[in-house]
Amino acid sequence: MTQAAEVIDLTRRLPTREEIASAAEAATALVNARTDTGALKIHGEDGAPIRLAPAIADLVIDMLGHLSRGDMVTLVPTGAMLTTQQAADILNVSRPYLSKLLKEGEIPHIPVGSHRRVMHADLMAYKERRDAGRSAALDELARLGQEFDAS
Repeated sequence: MTQAAEVIDLTRRLPTREEIASAAEAATALVNARTDTGALKIHGEDGAPIRLAPAIADLVIDMLGHLSRGDMVTLVPTGAMLTTQQAADILNVSRPYLSKLLKEGEIPHIPVGSHRRVMHADLMAYKERRDAGRSAALDELARLGQEFDAS
């Protein structure tokens, strides 16, 4: 299997023990290699220095941190158009349930032939609304529980 295929495979499976250890070691090395400004200086194949801006260094270290905890990682560009399966995976719901949300207009989608695509930004906006509703409901349950205990 090629190196690129292994990286793509981490979107569909948990990392192995060897990959977890490798990610932890790499994350630690990168954190230690950061400059005072937060930039990351590494060397290319020819030995020439390469400077990664702090935001990019944060992203790489964050990704390695997730892998070192055994998490699956998927990178999705913000302007990406997702398949219904990809969108369902991000929301951690079934594809039929996501299709229902699309049909009900909860999440905007774009028809592409006989398929539907979801813009990443639209999916994240729905997720934020959903999560805010869940958080409000949990707060209300906690408040009701405290009222019940007080009586």
